[in-house]
Amino acid sequence: MRTWFWTLILFIAAVALALVLREHAGNVYLATPHHLVRSSLTFVVLSLLALFVALYILLRLLAWVSGGPERFRLWRGRRAQKRDQTLLEAGWISILEGRYDQAEKDMMKLMSKTRSQSSKVVAGLAAARAAHYQGDMTQRDEALAAARAAAGEDTRLKEASAVASAEMYLDQNRAQQAIALLQPLQDASSRHLHATRLLLRAYRQQGDAERVYELTRLLMRRSGIERQEALGHIEFAAAARLRAGGSEQFKTLWSDLKADEKLLPGVALEAALIQEREGNYEDAGRILEPAIAASFDARLLEAYARCPAEQVGRRLAKAEEWLRSQPNNPVLLSTLGHLCLTSQLWGQGEHYLLRSLKIQGDLRNHALLGNLYDSLGRRDEAVAYWRKAASMAGTLPVLTVAGALPAADTRMDPAHIDGDSLPSDQQAQDPPYGASAVAVDLPDSGRPLPVVEPIKPAPTPSQDALTSSSDLDDYFDTAPIPGVDLSQTSDRPRRSND
Repeated sequence: MRTWFWTLILFIAAVALALVLREHAGNVYLATPHHLVRSSLTFVVLSLLALFVALYILLRLLAWVSGGPERFRLWRGRRAQKRDQTLLEAGWISILEGRYDQAEKDMMKLMSKTRSQSSKVVAGLAAARAAHYQGDMTQRDEALAAARAAAGEDTRLKEASAVASAEMYLDQNRAQQAIALLQPLQDASSRHLHATRLLLRAYRQQGDAERVYELTRLLMRRSGIERQEALGHIEFAAAARLRAGGSEQFKTLWSDLKADEKLLPGVALEAALIQEREGNYEDAGRILEPAIAASFDARLLEAYARCPAEQVGRRLAKAEEWLRSQPNNPVLLSTLGHLCLTSQLWGQGEHYLLRSLKIQGDLRNHALLGNLYDSLGRRDEAVAYWRKAASMAGTLPVLTVAGALPAADTRMDPAHIDGDSLPSDQQAQDPPYGASAVAVDLPDSGRPLPVVEPIKPAPTPSQDALTSSSDLDDYFDTAPIPGVDLSQTSDRPRRSND
């Protein structure tokens, strides 16, 4: 627009000059001591214009020639800048594509060639990230050190190096080193939200509940964290603070939480456990009930089922209300079954537990049904469900009788004493082979079961009963085992009597 404006002005001036010269035709005299020059006015004006143009072109040419070195320096700078930009773009594109080896080569090449301080720092941090993704921690640390050295005293570049380094350290669970880099940024400004989020992650790795709680509150006030993520941090921190504070600080810590935060499963569970340890089962139930209604978390339902008999009625009624809205919730059905067993409602408890097992097989349900049938005297069914629970636990082997080896026939053992051959009074005074059976009441079933006491030393046999060592060796080499065909093992070498 400006060019058209000046062009229009130039045309107007030319037309005006042409009109003036046309109306004022005349001569111009130039007198010198020896000469007298006469020329028309039009020629003089045109000559002056031509001279002005020539002088202008000459001066511009001289300026261009004299500015050659500076222009060449600028050209080289622009070319280097373009090369740096090309390498930087290629390196970051390779990182985004997952070609980390090529990205590292481009970034290291950029670091070696560029003269720009910021480009060196950016290239070093990008090369460190590419090495980090490849698992080459030695190369990564070298690139980070080079980037920090290139940053110098530039505040912004130092902060960028610290944040990038801390983020990679956190991927390795090196929380302490990340905190050392991030803490100065947090102290300088609480508005550095990304650094604050990384610092929160570092303290979470360390398990520092107080700092996690404080930083999460700060980020929530600054709108620097997603709500669901913030609730996860609050759940961890608040539960840890309640556990550490115990009943002495319970009221203070509990009142510091918002209403929706008290419904978090971890928080509600820890608060209920504190109340239960104090014997306040009613308060524990009031804490668990709104949390269960909000999430129906399995941990909360299992905790709700653990209560003394006097609390069962209220909790059972509440659980039946929840069952109307969650009729196919297996954990809720298991909780109802547990409560029914506590109040000795055997039939209803069996009904709920079997309904839960139809929806989802669970170790706890099998164990509860085993206890139920054991209490009812239905031993076979109890053992069957206990075996299922053991097999689901994956820790206790369930052995079949057919898979066990038969007992060895010890009737030909020279040192064996047959308890049936002893007199009855001796049997009453001294059980066979020094073993005696006593009855011990088990806390769960209340039925006495025989428990064998430690075996006493065997009585010294008489001289007639003693045999030579060779006879004993022959016995243990040849004693038959019922059900085992020894003819197939006759080629095994026998023990030497030498």
